[in-house]
Order: sequence, then structure tokens, then C-alpha cells
Amino acid sequence: MKDKFIDSGTGEEYTPSISEWRPQKGIFTLKPYHVEFPIEKIKGRGPSMWRYQEALPFEDQEPPSAITLGEGMTPLVSLDGRNPNILMKMDYLMPTGSFKDRGAAVLIAKAKELGVTSVIADSSGNAGTSIAAYCARANIDCHIYVPASTSEKKIAQIKAHGAELHKITGSREDTARAAIAHVKKEKLFYASHVYNPYFYEGTKTFAFEIWEQHNFCAPDTLILPVGNGTLLLGAYIGFKNLKQAGMIKRVPKIIAVQAEPCAPIAKAFHQNKAISAVENIGTQAEGIAIANPARGQQVISAVKDTEGTIITAPEAQIDSAIQELARKGFYVEPTTAATYAAFKKYRGNFLNKDDVTVLSLCGSGLKK
Repeated sequence: MKDKFIDSGTGEEYTPSISEWRPQKGIFTLKPYHVEFPIEKIKGRGPSMWRYQEALPFEDQEPPSAITLGEGMTPLVSLDGRNPNILMKMDYLMPTGSFKDRGAAVLIAKAKELGVTSVIADSSGNAGTSIAAYCARANIDCHIYVPASTSEKKIAQIKAHGAELHKITGSREDTARAAIAHVKKEKLFYASHVYNPYFYEGTKTFAFEIWEQHNFCAPDTLILPVGNGTLLLGAYIGFKNLKQAGMIKRVPKIIAVQAEPCAPIAKAFHQNKAISAVENIGTQAEGIAIANPARGQQVISAVKDTEGTIITAPEAQIDSAIQELARKGFYVEPTTAATYAAFKKYRGNFLNKDDVTVLSLCGSGLKK
């Protein structure tokens, strides 16, 4: 296998394995590899994220037909007629209703390639649903850990895919600790959207699609929700791949959005301090309510590298944001609406009139 994981704390290289989910000092990243973008080949392929197969971490570059659910190539449309430069990436139209399908498709395809027969994952809902769906598709046994407070619709969706559900009383962090304890005890594959670098190799296709849909150009700005950073870091990696391949001149400025009642990354960014855990005092934006994000410093580095910033979503305006987006034709869950609420509050601070700006619509309102 050509892939190598790197310990972010020591720089030591590891060969990906079924049982090793975290290195000795830091956190795993994927060793950079050469990425190609043959535009004419891409144009001739089907409308899924696998059209960028040369940029994905597989020895066999053919799409894994036994696993894919047709994920990717979601619409990129203007917010409305008055805002033609504000574009909405409609990832809530993915197979399970969230952008997490990008990461789950690649991660479970790699798990299958490694010979994995059973996985464990923890989630606030959407990632668990995605992992459960792709495990069902790949015929891999699946355990999903979620907080007991998770939306009943998300729980029903996870169960429908045949996963064994574990409800954990307490915080999102308590849920992760319970899942990790099970991983260590049973020596199973940890299909973590936080720790496993292959998940980010899937979410980076978000960037490739925007580039192609925007006439093979990068937008000026991305506005992305961030809890654990799976979309933001994936988008950053994807646009870096494009820049390193000479396909774009610069990576878009990244504006990260955190939930107002739970914003450890925003706090660290603006105070210029290391990430420290905060108390999650409760928010409708449960998908980004991560009190102690493992990759928080990587998120800050990515935002700074693009000359972006981090803002917080006004909790009191999430409901009205849901309603406003629905009246424009976008039916999204509260975490996505929080991103829009933050955009509305702060847009005058960081957007020029002619900037092309992309907002991610991450999760379907049907999951509420």
C-alpha cells in the first residue's frame, strides 16, 4: 500500500492498519501524494465525486462500485436573484442527507480494502448515519455511538441501515470516550470522522466540485460550519491539492462558523491561544457543538493560511434563518441554518461586493 499516515506530533510514518487509530504523540494525517486533474477525462465521467478518481487514495483508481451510492456533484446555485455571487452548495441532497457521505464513502471503501469486517463510530448524528449506510452497502458490521439527546429522526435513520445503536448519556465527548473504550476492548476498526485521515480524503471532493462547477476556477470565499472540522479541513486539503497541481492560483479565504454557545476554536483563534475545552451550554446547532475538538489547531492553521477568520452563529437567529432559507427553497437542519445566520450577521465585515462566496448547506431539514 502506498499510503502512509504521519504522526502530527513526531513526524513518524505509519502504515495504515485496522487496529491503530491514533499515534503515540499527536494525531494522524495522510502523507501528501501527487494529485492529478485530467480535465477532459473528468468531463467525460459520471456525476459523482468519483469523477476525481486520480485525486483519491486508492491503488485501483476505478470507483468502488460495490460501495458507492452516487454521492457527490450536488448543485451549486445562487442564494437568490438579488445575490448572484452568493452560491449555495447543496450537500444536504447527498444520499443520507448530509455532506458526511463524502467522507464515509471513502473511509468505508478503504476499510473494505483493508479487509475490515466490523467498525465502530461515534457521532452527533449525521456521520453515524453515513457510516451506517455505507457499512450496509459494503456488508460490514457497524456499531454507532450517539449522545442520548440526538434527534430521533437521525437515530431512526441509523437503525434503518442495520447498525447497532449505542445511546450514551452525557456530552458529545462522553459519547466519543465510550466508543473509544469499545474500540480498545474489542480491537475493532475505528471509523472515526475525527481521527481517520481517509474521511478528509472524501470531504475534499467538496472543493473539487466547486472548482469544476465554477468553470474550473476557485471562488473568493468559503463560509463553512466547524465543529470537529471535517468539512473545513477537507475543503482546505482539496483546494491545496488544486493549487499544488497548478489548477488554481490561490486557495479561497475560509470563514469558519462556530455555535455561539460552544465555540472553543473561535475563542482560541481570537485570543491567539491554544485550544482548550469549553462547556457546551446547549445549542440548536448540535452538529458543530464540539467542546474539545481534536483537530482544532489544524482548523486554526487552515483559516490563518487562507487569511480567513472565525465567527459565531447567533443562537437567537437560527430559527429565523431556517425559515428564510426554506422560503428560498432550501430546507435545512439547524446546524446549516446557523451558518447562514452567521453569514447574514457578519457579511459586511469580510465580503466585498463582487466576491464569489460559497456557503455549504450541510444537512437536510428532514433530519430535525
